[in-house]
Amino acid sequence: MANIGYIQVVRHCNHFCGFCSNPTTPYTHDFASMRVLVDDFVARGYFGVILTGGEPTLHPELPDIAAYASGRGLHVRVITNGHRLADPAFARALHEAGVSLVHVSIYSVRPEVEARLRGAEGTLERALGALEAAHDAGLELNVNCVINRLNASHLDHNIRYFLRHHPHVRHFVWNNLDPSMGRAEVNQGQFTPRLADFELSLHRAMRLLHRSGRTFRVEKVPLCYMADFAWASTETRKIVKGEERIVHFLDDKQTVRQTAWGHRYAEGCGVCSFRSICGGLFDRGDGYDPAELAPVFVDPRGVVEAILGDRSDPSESGESGERTLAAWEARFAGPPAPAGPSPVVPRDEGLVPVGRITERGRRLYASKRRLEAAKSRRSGVEQEPDRSGAPPESDHQVNQVTKVT
Repeated sequence: MANIGYIQVVRHCNHFCGFCSNPTTPYTHDFASMRVLVDDFVARGYFGVILTGGEPTLHPELPDIAAYASGRGLHVRVITNGHRLADPAFARALHEAGVSLVHVSIYSVRPEVEARLRGAEGTLERALGALEAAHDAGLELNVNCVINRLNASHLDHNIRYFLRHHPHVRHFVWNNLDPSMGRAEVNQGQFTPRLADFELSLHRAMRLLHRSGRTFRVEKVPLCYMADFAWASTETRKIVKGEERIVHFLDDKQTVRQTAWGHRYAEGCGVCSFRSICGGLFDRGDGYDPAELAPVFVDPRGVVEAILGDRSDPSESGESGERTLAAWEARFAGPPAPAGPSPVVPRDEGLVPVGRITERGRRLYASKRRLEAAKSRRSGVEQEPDRSGAPPESDHQVNQVTKVT
């Protein structure tokens, strides 16, 4: 296994995306509290860590925690909207701190669409500047894109733009919108797409990248919408390789440990030949219609072999003998996991608390809520309810919760 974990460094942001699933909370991190999470990943033998948010570059100690994680042997990645990364000095600081890879989130190369999705003007120009600053600093680049109702029709147009103007970007990631949390849950009508809305443009985009020799991944999209590129599904790759994922959320969820990748299925999925390697439909907010799912009758072994034989991901590991179809069938093949939500399992005493609530964190949270309420009124994007649940004591150390989802 080559597991990669996530740490939410902050939960506030300088943008106001209408589909944000991880909005601001009163929880905060400092270097000491993040360091113990890094140590936990090292002790578990993880390959790498992704520093995310909110917008992680807003944390003043981001370079310090990146340097610590890199020094402990982890492959360090950062997911960012690119606003601070566009500063060449900051891009160099991340590179010097040992960051190996940055994921810059860009949803549309049409400025008016990107501004609408971001809740702020000028964001596209800034993000494109981040691609250049990061490249000049020697950072490896990915472009991340959340699939939503406003960009569903032109995912391939985005790719054509990047191939023409930013050819140094060699890897792309699409995440289908999660309609079940935060601001995304209360704005489903504005931003949640139908699966059919993006099927053709996603296929054209994947085909363009495949022909160009670039790599890509797709998350939260069922395999019946992946056509010839089922091997690029994040969930399918984790199912095939038997990987887990730990996410340290900077909110009441705390640490979530994912070891099962099946989500929601339709009745017809039971006869689908991809059923045992498909993550299904990621939808806890009833934002999608399971009737859009349809069985596929293609031999799944070709998908498995493509994943086992793919050495393009730096996290790939294992001896060649372990990467054969026969070895995989002996270790992983079996009946499909039951449909429905994964069970909650007892607390793992090995996991550590995530962040804390301080008086300063409360003040920052209250300030961000006021600012975002004003943005909500101007933009027509509904602000998520205040579900912080912050206890009255200051400097409250949170309890650990472990789930499998």
